Amino acid sequence: MNQESDEILVARSLEGDVPAFGELVARYQRVVYTVALRMSGNAEDARDVTQTVFLKAWRGLAGFDPGRRFFSWIYRISVHECLNHRRGRARLEPLMDVHEAAGPGPEQSVEAHETEQVVQCALARLSAGDREILILRHFLDQSYGDIAATLGTQEKTVKSRLFAARQRLRAELARSGVQIP
Repeated sequence: MNQESDEILVARSLEGDVPAFGELVARYQRVVYTVALRMSGNAEDARDVTQTVFLKAWRGLAGFDPGRRFFSWIYRISVHECLNHRRGRARLEPLMDVHEAAGPGPEQSVEAHETEQVVQCALARLSAGDREILILRHFLDQSYGDIAATLGTQEKTVKSRLFAARQRLRAELARSGVQIP
């Protein structure tokens, strides 16, 4: 399959090619939704944020720096929109209200759901910066180099911030009675 690069799709979009932008949306919609869901804590809010992110991206596409990665740009828009949405709602919720079954039996499903809720509540108590770096690494499986490029920092800074965020998450989980080795 001949897949066009993000750079080509952006250039075509800037020329008014709406289907090219549609391809970018299709390519990054899951990532944007995952970030929004993990940061907002609500599937409906995540859908709203995702739509707003792509609307803002379309309107602001002329300001995109082609020397940077499109993923980094759309990710930053996503994080900012999540923070704006959260400020607007001014409430603290668990970060997940959607659950995928973890096992064949109801007991395993209930246990997995409870664990998921504890982790999401612990994440909700962390700063936005801690959540951001944990989401990039552990929920979006980004490499240290990709995270550094996305956040506009150095790889060693990413490792340091990630270590500190993991420590704070571990402390939050311990307050909930969950011990991580």
